Amino acid sequence: MGDNAWRRTDAWIFVSLVIASGAGRHRRSTTTRRPEGVRLADVLSTADHLDHSIPERHDIEEAIRRLLGAGLVDVSDGWFRITPDGEHLWRSRPSAGLATTVDTVQGVLSRRHAPGTADWHLDEQEHAAAVQEYLVRSIPMPRRSPEGHSGRG
Repeated sequence: MGDNAWRRTDAWIFVSLVIASGAGRHRRSTTTRRPEGVRLADVLSTADHLDHSIPERHDIEEAIRRLLGAGLVDVSDGWFRITPDGEHLWRSRPSAGLATTVDTVQGVLSRRHAPGTADWHLDEQEHAAAVQEYLVRSIPMPRRSPEGHSGRG
């Protein structure tokens, strides 16, 4: 596919970002210290859940550049956000029917928006740190045995 066509990876990253962010359900107030949006590890977690693989650094970088350029996402200080145009695209997409949500979104992107270009770079170390954070978070914590605790018989 040429550079002027949306790729499945673009839709996969967009859907992952939308789902990870709660599709706008958890808006932050202007008085909160934590910015609205999600971190890269959250996007990776959702992407892995959707496609059973963790996106490579170059796939994320290319998809975010195209989505930024189309005005569908925003990235600031490591926080990924869906823009109002991105939310509108998500909320107005047709029901998936027999197609997956990612495939449906790719079709909507192809019909309604041209991929853009933006100057955005994902550093190798930042990607590696986010992958590591996601992997550590996904390891189940061992259950503690009540034996050996004071006050227990």
